[in-house]
Amino acid sequence: MSLNSLPIGIFDSGVGGLTVYRALHDRLPNERFIYLGDTARVPYGTKSLATVERYAIENSLFLASRGIKMLVVACNTASALALPAIRKAVGLDVVGVIGPGGRKAVEITKEKENAKIAVIATEATVQSNAYFEAIRRASDTAEVVQSGCPLFVSLAEENYAEEPETASIAAKYLADINAFRPDALVLGCTHYPILRDVIQRTVGPDVRLIDSGEATADEVSALLKQKGLENPHTIGGERSLCDDLDHFYVTDAAERFARVAERFLGVAPSRLEAIEVYGGDALKGINDIHATR
Repeated sequence: MSLNSLPIGIFDSGVGGLTVYRALHDRLPNERFIYLGDTARVPYGTKSLATVERYAIENSLFLASRGIKMLVVACNTASALALPAIRKAVGLDVVGVIGPGGRKAVEITKEKENAKIAVIATEATVQSNAYFEAIRRASDTAEVVQSGCPLFVSLAEENYAEEPETASIAAKYLADINAFRPDALVLGCTHYPILRDVIQRTVGPDVRLIDSGEATADEVSALLKQKGLENPHTIGGERSLCDDLDHFYVTDAAERFARVAERFLGVAPSRLEAIEVYGGDALKGINDIHATR
């Protein structure tokens, strides 16, 4: 199989990265995907830098051993802390979710004389300042505020998007954001697009919401074209999410992953396996992958 025909790998610490998978699937209908959710070791946000790097490298090597042409790190914590280590370990093109989200926010507010960009994320991502730094690299004039919204993760996974309690929590979490009056609001956690409607209602229709997964899909599409890695073969028929062309792996709780995937995507994965990514199995076949480059 040629390098171009290989799938794109995606990993996350759990299920939130499925929103990134959906964005990539929608943006790139001729590509196949392999997704790994490290559900045995979630969450990453409470772990040390060394531990996050180790987990991220093990996940990346596992996906590389399955034969991929590019890697998307759908985990915000791993994107913030481990991208250099991942790139060094796998020798593949690697795209995180934070840089694309920050750059997209700057792009859509560039006509504003005094652009205001807000970021909502988990407490760990906010404390890392990764989105602030990504926005600052793209613009030295945009005003930036960040706010942690930790309960949004559980609300998304429990399918509480339209519950009255969720609207109340959103109003409390986003009060400072509304006082800031941003031009754009970055959804800095992969779970948050599930709550997009309630977030938009809370901040008002004039605030542009930035889905980091969609921004990442745009950058992956551009990188595939730039590197000449687009799949040359058109996939026949109409693609559907989680069809048997895409392969899903989890490190624990496969049944729960399938249930949440159905909530997030409307369908459970056709091909879902529980595996381990630790030790020698993660290295299997990696030399073959490097040889094709």
